[in-house]
Amino acid sequence: MKTNQFGKTALILIDPYNDFLSEGGKLWDAVKQTVIENNVISNLIKLVDECRKNKIQIIYAPHRKTQKGDYLNWNFLSPSHMGSLKLTLFEKGSWGGEFHPDLQPQPEDLIAQNHWTASGFANTDLDFLLKQHSITHIVLAGMRANTCIDSTARYGVELGYHVTLIKDGIGAFNWDEIKATVETNFPNYGHSLLTTDEFITNLK
Repeated sequence: MKTNQFGKTALILIDPYNDFLSEGGKLWDAVKQTVIENNVISNLIKLVDECRKNKIQIIYAPHRKTQKGDYLNWNFLSPSHMGSLKLTLFEKGSWGGEFHPDLQPQPEDLIAQNHWTASGFANTDLDFLLKQHSITHIVLAGMRANTCIDSTARYGVELGYHVTLIKDGIGAFNWDEIKATVETNFPNYGHSLLTTDEFITNLK
């Protein structure tokens, strides 16, 4: 990533909700091993801080906050939808549906419309926001590796963006899910696979 590309780069934070990243969250027990061992929270904080220092646009791409009536009479429900219904994930108005306290949006940040399934692009205004801010390069981090991260990354490539994945800025239910994304899937379609420190070094 060259210096003259920074103004066209955006960091996209996917689903940094308390339900994922905070002790007591509805999915914390399922993801805590990878989140802790991958230092996801501290790495996300470092990424956000360095991007703000370097005037790199930060965009939040959050999952829909589940509420009564969601998915009512849908033709097809995926396993992730069933999980959302069963656990009422990221429930609207709840603590679990708020962003992690150390990853709160600032006035200069953007928040895309909620995605209903996995991709941060599908049925949202994320692509529109990126185009309106002349973004050509996107950097992805957040949750969860083999679902929302992988789907958003693939969709971004299809839309013509240069896509970087921060491999120690993602968590999952287990290490096999992360390995599938980092070692098998992303290298076959993505452009750049970096650690947090590698990305930050490239900013200097």
